[in-house]
Amino acid sequence: MTETECGRPKILFVSLGCDKNLADSEAMLGILSEHGYSFTDDEAEAEVIVVNTCCFIGDAKEESIQTILEMARWKKEGRCKALLAAGCLAERYRDEILSELPELDGILGTTAYDRIIPLIEEALEGKKPRYFQSVDRLVPGQAGRVVTTGGHYAYLKIAEGCDKHCTYCVIPKVRGNYRSVPMEQLLDEARTLAEKGVRELILVAQETTVYGVDLYGRKMLPELLRELVKIPGIYWIRLLYCYPEEITDALIEVIAAEEKICHYLDIPIQHASDSVLKRMGRKTSRQGLLDIIEKLRQRIPDIALRTTLLVGFPGETEEDFETLYEFVDMVGFERLGVFPYSPEEDTPAVSWPGQIPEEEKERRKERLMELQQEIAFEAGGEMKGRVLTVMIEGKVADEAAYVGRTYMDAPGVDGYIFVRTGEALLTGDFVTVRVTGAADYDLIGEIYDEFDESAE
Repeated sequence: MTETECGRPKILFVSLGCDKNLADSEAMLGILSEHGYSFTDDEAEAEVIVVNTCCFIGDAKEESIQTILEMARWKKEGRCKALLAAGCLAERYRDEILSELPELDGILGTTAYDRIIPLIEEALEGKKPRYFQSVDRLVPGQAGRVVTTGGHYAYLKIAEGCDKHCTYCVIPKVRGNYRSVPMEQLLDEARTLAEKGVRELILVAQETTVYGVDLYGRKMLPELLRELVKIPGIYWIRLLYCYPEEITDALIEVIAAEEKICHYLDIPIQHASDSVLKRMGRKTSRQGLLDIIEKLRQRIPDIALRTTLLVGFPGETEEDFETLYEFVDMVGFERLGVFPYSPEEDTPAVSWPGQIPEEEKERRKERLMELQQEIAFEAGGEMKGRVLTVMIEGKVADEAAYVGRTYMDAPGVDGYIFVRTGEALLTGDFVTVRVTGAADYDLIGEIYDEFDESAE
């Protein structure tokens, strides 16, 4: 549909950064859709381009700026009349971003995305609009959001902001204090997503484990999960960003007891040296981490644990790093990511002594990733013969095979399983697969028929 046909400009959205940012982008798309706007994936055809930015670390900030500059060329080479920035970069640099990036025609803060329509309208009038609200505002629910993940899975953002104030992190400044979304609002949104065909819900927040404390006076994540599993059409529920010190016995029990909840937990530990954890402002210890990991694996033996690590934090000694290395080797996380420390302005750690050279940060990162590769490859080999439920993600081009995910794999960050079959499958289908081998971080398998003795 052209602008003449619908009376409104075509809009291109570029969503950068985390899945929580993606949920905000989908909410904005929903608002625009309800008001008759149309969308395009073609930069040359877009009349308005919105970049939902990230600034969590230096690389993310650089990517956001470069994306804005790349999109700006379509104001000369395409049909673009307004280039807008939303999200964390706009929030963090609200006072200077328009002068530093004159290519922009308007900006939108993290808690003002429900003002996307006046932002666009005023930008098209040449007003250079700026829309911001308090970073502690909770944006009204957007049940009509447009799911951009393919329709078979969706992120459910259960809270906004963070109260942890880790010494390396700028998130509380750009996202505000922790605010839980009311449970009924979340259940309504989840039901709507299920009615649209979503089969996997992925719960996200800066921290999911303390959901409800601000609204209800106690941690309510177990109760929320018990209500979500009742929704028809939802087959998998996955939990991300569970701070280890906040994981309760009640949460462990509901994960163990409810069939729909994936035996998968993302627990960002960041480090395992007590001295580094203390300087980071983390509320746990090496022994505390070992205790919760042991408890999880005892109660849920097949649980897949994902974590993220931060290396090269100011003052991290070689001894600190070796403590972390030995911890990873001993624990054997099923999934793991490593990031070099990024000094961020407006955080305490940026001015601390003992800053680590970039080359050393990269060396430590590579050592950990080499270790994790060994762990992952060994674990992949041990998977041979296991029978798993797999969600199909799509077909492999020109092959009688499909790509899918197991309960151990979150989209976008973990591996895949390649399934050989002559059957016709659809994205979102669940099939039973026997693992026949592994390739790097991915698995290989075939459709499993328990009545076919040749498959035993």
